[in-house]
This record gives sequence, structure tokens and C-alpha cells, in this order.
Amino acid sequence: MTEVDGTELLLRAPAKVNLTLRILGKRSDGYHDLDSVMQKIDLADIITLRCSRQPGITLSCPGSNLPEDDTNLVWKAAEAFLKATHRTADCGVSIILEKHIPVAAGLGGGSSDAGAVLTGLNRLLQAELSEDALVDLGRSLGADVPFFVVPYHAVRATGIGDKMIPVYSLSGCSILLVNPGFSVSTAWVYKNFTLTRADKVSNLCDSRKNDNSSGSSYPLVNDLETVTIQRYPELAVIKSFLLNNGASDALMSGSGPTVFGIFPDDPVAESDDLHHCADELTRKYGSGVFITRALSN
Repeated sequence: MTEVDGTELLLRAPAKVNLTLRILGKRSDGYHDLDSVMQKIDLADIITLRCSRQPGITLSCPGSNLPEDDTNLVWKAAEAFLKATHRTADCGVSIILEKHIPVAAGLGGGSSDAGAVLTGLNRLLQAELSEDALVDLGRSLGADVPFFVVPYHAVRATGIGDKMIPVYSLSGCSILLVNPGFSVSTAWVYKNFTLTRADKVSNLCDSRKNDNSSGSSYPLVNDLETVTIQRYPELAVIKSFLLNNGASDALMSGSGPTVFGIFPDDPVAESDDLHHCADELTRKYGSGVFITRALSN
């Protein structure tokens, strides 16, 4: 059995954006079938995992108001992993979670944290769970978690988000995130999404045929945008500002409320639209504005 006392691991749990999100139908289990291209970005939470021989889980979330008990998804991830590997009696886990990704923002922060705990414990305890086994554990915790246990930086996901094929990452561009400072319930957005008969078939590009080098190979679309923007029209204002100030495209990520703009790299441009736009938005939204880039293999 692996000696675990005092072993420690520092992890980055990246955020994601949905370059496309099509809702294809509601399932009998309450989830929705979807077709989505998801991209990991370099904005990340920092997680420190430490294992010991003393059973139990402890969680600290310094600088945030997140719960530090078994209602937190990272606690649930650690608990699920220990149960799956039959280590609850001889292994304890201490978790320090430093949040940098806005909460309930459509950026997958909680799911990424949970995925990092699963993969991190798999390394620390040398459990050698397969990728499929980790995906199964992730699926039990939430629809986005499987994306954060696979090594791919960009995928086209179907099912509830758990059937994934790797696709090309965005390149040659920066991604400007704008979080308006309020949270949106994913459950509320899906509950209020009305599936229409029109345009049910996803029109996503065949990602295997696109190198996406300009950041424009995917037709950016999000079926949930209408629901969230109807409740929070400020998001439409942000989107318009991005498009009118240098972004080649803009979209709400996930169920929102974060909106992102894509700014293609242009080394010969005389003006710096990206930083000008970021400065203007920071005056209004403060620390909710981030200049990021896509993670790439």
C-alpha cells in the first residue's frame, strides 16, 4: 500500500469557456443532452493537496466565503475518490483551495477544482485509476467535471458533456473575460430554457477539419444566452462593447454571466484594442475583468 503520510501536491485548476453550446434535448435523469466545444484557459485556481495516515478530510478556502465542509464540491470529490479506491480507513486528505476563478460564473471553476482533486489524488496515492474511471467519478459529481479529468485542453463534448473527443485549441488570440460581479444559477438557467423545434441539429464545424488558427473556425453560439440575457440585459451591453471595441467575436460562457471576447493577435496593428477595451471594462467591473489565453497542447 502506498505510503502517503506528508506527501503534498500543488495543482492548477484552469477555467474554461464554451466556444459553442447547443442544447439538444432533456434527458429522463434531469440532465440535458448537449453538443459543446469547451476550451481550457490560463485563468486558474490553485489547490494544495496533502495526504496523511489520519483518516478524514479537511478543507480551507482562504480569502473566499466558500463552505469548508462536505457541501463543497472539492470535499465531495476527495470523498468519492477515497471511497472508490477503498482508502477511507487509512488515508486522510487536507485541501487548500485558493480561488481566482469567479464563482457561479459559467467558467467551470467548481468543476475544475473537483477534477483537479480527482487527478491529484490519483497521482499522490498512485491509485492508477484509468481515465475512464476518473471520468465516471467526475460524472457522478457534475456534468462539467469529466472535462477537467482528461488531459485535453479543448474538446467537443456530447451527451451531458462526458463524451469527449479532442479538438484543436484556440491559437493566435487573447480571450478577454468580463464577469459583471453577480452569480447565476446553472439550474435556474436550464430550468428556464425552452427547447424549440427549430435548429435542433447542431451546426458545429467538424473540428477535425479545422485548424482554428485564427480563433474563428468555430461558429460561436450559446443556446443558453437568450435565457440569461433576458434576465440580465447588462450582458448584452457587455457583448456589444466587446464587439465594438476590437473583439472579432463575443459570447456568454456556459450559463453565464461571464461574457468573453476573442481578440486576434496582430503584431503590426497601431492600436492595442485588447488592453484599451480591458481598461475601459475594468473601470466598471474591477477585478471581474481578465486577459487570458487558451491552454494548448
